[in-house]
Amino acid sequence: MGDKANAHPGAAGRATAADHPSSVRNVVLVGHSGSGKTTLVEALALAAGAVNRAGRVEDGGTVSDYDEIEHRQQRSVQLSLVPVEWGGFKINILDTPGYADFVGELRAGLRAADAALFVVSAADGVDGSTRMVWDECAAVGMPRAIVVTHLEAARADFDAMTGICAEAFGGDDPDAVLPLYLPVHGPAGPDGHAPVTGLTGLLSQRVFDYESGERKETQPDAAQLPLIEEARNRLIEGIIAESEDETLMDRYLGGEDIDFKTLVADLERAVARGTFHPVLAAAPAAEGAKQGLGTIELLELVTGGFPSPLERAAPEITTPQGKPRPTPSCTVEGPLVAEVIKTSSDPYVGRISLVRVFSGTLRPDETVHVSGHGMEDRGHEDHDVDERIGALSSPFGKQQRTLTKCVAGDLACVAKLSRAETGDTLSGKDDPLLMAPWDMPDPLLPLAIEAHSKADEDKLSQGLSRLVAEDPTMRLEQNPHTHQLVLWCLGEAHKEVALERLRSRYGVQVDVVPHRVSLRETFGARAAGRGRHVKQSGGHGQFAICEIDVEPLPPGSGIEFVDKVVGGSVPRQFIPSVEKGVRAQAAKGVAAGYPLVDVRITLLDGKAHSVDSSDAAFQTAGALALREAAAEARIHLLEPVAEVQVLVSDDYVGPVMSDLSGRRGRVVGTEQAGPGRTLVRAEIPEIEIGRYALDLRSLSHGTGRFSRSYARHEPMPPQLADKIREQAEEGR
Repeated sequence: MGDKANAHPGAAGRATAADHPSSVRNVVLVGHSGSGKTTLVEALALAAGAVNRAGRVEDGGTVSDYDEIEHRQQRSVQLSLVPVEWGGFKINILDTPGYADFVGELRAGLRAADAALFVVSAADGVDGSTRMVWDECAAVGMPRAIVVTHLEAARADFDAMTGICAEAFGGDDPDAVLPLYLPVHGPAGPDGHAPVTGLTGLLSQRVFDYESGERKETQPDAAQLPLIEEARNRLIEGIIAESEDETLMDRYLGGEDIDFKTLVADLERAVARGTFHPVLAAAPAAEGAKQGLGTIELLELVTGGFPSPLERAAPEITTPQGKPRPTPSCTVEGPLVAEVIKTSSDPYVGRISLVRVFSGTLRPDETVHVSGHGMEDRGHEDHDVDERIGALSSPFGKQQRTLTKCVAGDLACVAKLSRAETGDTLSGKDDPLLMAPWDMPDPLLPLAIEAHSKADEDKLSQGLSRLVAEDPTMRLEQNPHTHQLVLWCLGEAHKEVALERLRSRYGVQVDVVPHRVSLRETFGARAAGRGRHVKQSGGHGQFAICEIDVEPLPPGSGIEFVDKVVGGSVPRQFIPSVEKGVRAQAAKGVAAGYPLVDVRITLLDGKAHSVDSSDAAFQTAGALALREAAAEARIHLLEPVAEVQVLVSDDYVGPVMSDLSGRRGRVVGTEQAGPGRTLVRAEIPEIEIGRYALDLRSLSHGTGRFSRSYARHEPMPPQLADKIREQAEEGR
């Protein structure tokens, strides 16, 4: 690991293909926006020799060119892969977005990785979203380490930040989160800030000096050793507490000097098991420098302490029909089981799929079976097809290096999988398999759109289908009640990126229109109506008269039509015509243009003419009768009510409940949902929660989550209903 005495792997550079799972390390970077993840990726690539100057790829492109958004402020909104080589290992570094709107990309990175580096800014601390991701990793036992960045910031304090991390991430065992190194500070500048120039290894008691721009190892001054003694002893005790050798603690407390190699071996095992979480420091390289502060230590941690794919169990496997199958081992010779982690489109190459191979070996030009879970509610079809693998490549910035194979445990890009989407499983065509899906957040921010022009309308369907194929956290809906095309997103930034991709990548310009909820109308009391449709303008005329009675029914009853005509006043062949007319009018609404529901319409009487009566005439008379009945009655507007479950930190339960009440919500219960978390259950009108995804995030400082489901329609308050009726009248 990074504190190994005199350790400095020689082989480094840009990664190609791995030959065996044991030589692969898959690590995902997690942290809030601005914590320095992308800068750290660039620094690691530079230290590994994958680039020849800070932020640059050898051919002149930038490491961060994998961002496909034109505006610089929208960088880092996608999962990105940068593979490097270090000490004979291939390290797949997965850089995830820090914006909460792109949590789907983060979850894809967690799925593809075997360990996580949590990047924490010394200037900003640990936010609530990062703590939640830490808890998710802890729940599945994923090994984790912490990297403190921005030590150059004024008032940055590594010791204080380590304490904050121990409190935030250590849970019941803060000694499981301890630093491996302490910063070495240079002379203070005019502003009083002393820059960090190197690191002191607590186990090796060696100084790793980066002041020259390249790591140099030296002996510490005698005066420095007492300064690290307390931290060193605490680290040793923390390592020994995680050791599988139960005699080690007794020997240490008895005064025995524990062998350095034993400590390092126990440290590596504890990190790989996910029971010990080292804290390190890192900083980007200065202009012209070869290595940034702490980058060598991080690379050694990843290769020495993080597990290989052999040590991580694959997700559960079934057949596409759901029959359980044994989880395949991570072997090169095993049956092919791979998963599409991310889907993107290239204007020249077409669709590109980032794939993690869990078992077997993926090769170009072979035919595989594509199995998908299907998410029809999000616009994704259920896949069960054979496809031919195109070229395999290893990405680096905008460049793609051709691969001849991708072995179990490794990641690669596959070109031209026309049907495969994010989350789909690739397996042998003769033995189709399906991996258990990973958890995807439900998009809860609606974006109603219309094609800007006829030319855009022709391209809209294809553009939207490609958009949702790339991003399973989006949901495409053609609302049958409001007849709106709605793209459901996770937040404002997610929405803006979707619109920009439609415009720049697929050439589709859309207009954003107000999102409508599916209101209904119903009668508040019994009423009667008479429809008279009599016209004579020479030749064949029109004659139909009908009398109806309308009464309200319980919620969910729909429309009932009852025939109580006696004496043949309305001929039998025209009674279905009356029903057709009243149902057509009910669908159009009788007050504000919303569908009429939950009423019984009874046909009582009418008149017909032997020549001029017709199907069309009685349809019109039925509609007129319903409108007349509505004019005499109080019509209630019904609004949809949602059942909402809000999961929030205990600190924000009060503000959340108060906010729900302000939205005409009814809190129906609360319950504990784990340490420090409360689940609030409420019923709230859907018209009040159109932007709740954004408001809850602000209210809970990014720690709140909610889900919603339709409960029922119920009467809207009269003052709101009157306002909507007035708006409907103005729009006519």
